[in-house]
Amino acid sequence: MKVFITGANGFLGQHLSIYMHNDKYEVYAVSRGENKIPDAKISYFNLELTNKQLVIAMITTIRPDVIIHTAAMSKPDECHLHPETCLLNNVTATEYLLEAAKQVSARFIYISTDFIFGEGGPHTELSVPAPLNFYGESKLMAENLVKNSGLHHNIVRPVFIYGPHWEGLRPSFIQWVKQKLESKQSIKVVTDQQRTPTFVLDICMGIDLLIQNNTHESFHFAGSEMITPYEMAITVARVANLDSSLIEPVTAEVFPEMVRRAKKSGLLIEKAINLLGYLPHNFEDGVKLSFAIKP
Repeated sequence: MKVFITGANGFLGQHLSIYMHNDKYEVYAVSRGENKIPDAKISYFNLELTNKQLVIAMITTIRPDVIIHTAAMSKPDECHLHPETCLLNNVTATEYLLEAAKQVSARFIYISTDFIFGEGGPHTELSVPAPLNFYGESKLMAENLVKNSGLHHNIVRPVFIYGPHWEGLRPSFIQWVKQKLESKQSIKVVTDQQRTPTFVLDICMGIDLLIQNNTHESFHFAGSEMITPYEMAITVARVANLDSSLIEPVTAEVFPEMVRRAKKSGLLIEKAINLLGYLPHNFEDGVKLSFAIKP
């Protein structure tokens, strides 16, 4: 089965490209710039997703069975400051990919975000969208394009992704905590926000399960624990045997933010568990695996 993965140089994109590169799938990874994936056997192409002609030409040439669209302008502050660029990358690029997918009858898996929801988490797949910032609005617009495309499609929503890190990969929150504590630097981490952090390989596993299933549904692929960033940081310190006294608990007011973010977000995963057999790692085990420590 041919799988076409966008955003392949990103955190999820790199992990997903490597995870899917096996006997079941023929992976075609695309992103901007040079290949950063540390697996030379994966077919990689430099592709600008905002160029409609290039997108259609590549997809009609490769003729993938499945397109997994992970690419996005994903920093809420940047989306707020540059809304036109955000729309181009998050909405227009999705529109071009959908048009190309129709020409080859590809299944379309769209990687969205918990940011389409507002407060009051954790949310189910049936919760009413109420984005608090323009990034969330742009991802919701793209979701609606996918839903109305007429294609065999799925929408996947993760939360606060973390996992293993290597050179050329943007570090996640847990790497930042570990690096600061190893350098004996004190850090301030918020206690008044709640998330369901998602181990990146659990998302990859969920997408694999999804491809094997013929459903047209939306699914939440997240962790099962509702915890604060402060609790996450304490777990990192414990797992890595570092000094947790360097972690100072603070409220979000200490970090004035340009855009609104939900205090209580997170996603419920019962649907994925019941329909797909999705079974995520707990946060501590995910951290251990991220740092190559046996759970």
